[in-house]
Amino acid sequence: MRELSAETRLHLYTRSTSRKSGTGFHIIALYSAFAVIAAIVFGTLSVHPF
Repeated sequence: MRELSAETRLHLYTRSTSRKSGTGFHIIALYSAFAVIAAIVFGTLSVHPF
């Protein structure tokens, strides 16, 4: 098996790290969306309009 050049190794490394950080960003966005929905639901349940 031939050796990979430094440029190829750097490119593969940045692709793997960007893929991981992209997944983390999606998880954070998903949990924050659930938190906003829960805050709206529980906020409206505590209001007594009548």
